[in-house]
Amino acid sequence: MTTKRHIISILLQNEVGALTRVTSLLATRGYNIESLNVAPTDDPTVSRLTLVTSGSEAVVQQIVKQSLKLIDVVNVDDMTSDQHVERELLLLKLRVPPSLLGRLHESVEKAGAQVLSDEAESFTVQLTDSESQINRFVVEVGSFGEVLEVARSGALAILRGATTLSA
Repeated sequence: MTTKRHIISILLQNEVGALTRVTSLLATRGYNIESLNVAPTDDPTVSRLTLVTSGSEAVVQQIVKQSLKLIDVVNVDDMTSDQHVERELLLLKLRVPPSLLGRLHESVEKAGAQVLSDEAESFTVQLTDSESQINRFVVEVGSFGEVLEVARSGALAILRGATTLSA
């Protein structure tokens, strides 16, 4: 049984307890949620939940089928099985020796990140990219000084092309 990372998008009614019901479904069946994002869509009555989990194809299909049975769930898609765009937001704060600030600026620019604060004691950057690129970036810029704080959004995904996850 091959375990693989999956990004699952769920449209759910924007109701009290809807998120709890979805996460409880996964927790009671022993599925680990690696990241979770929820925000309203263009329809304020519907929210989009994006979760990342790992499991076999059979396990993920069970998650999809069981999620669809929940009253609050409008639609579910395992984005991993289709062509999709994935992005994650990183906010990173470092303490850097002043002598390395120039090299750090070069690495930040090369990665396409933005400097939010360039003080040596709290050099703060943001980067939006794939999970793998963010992991690489954290390691790279972490070599310039002490990583003080990391805040990551977790994955967001949307299907490529005209296909949409709709209510």
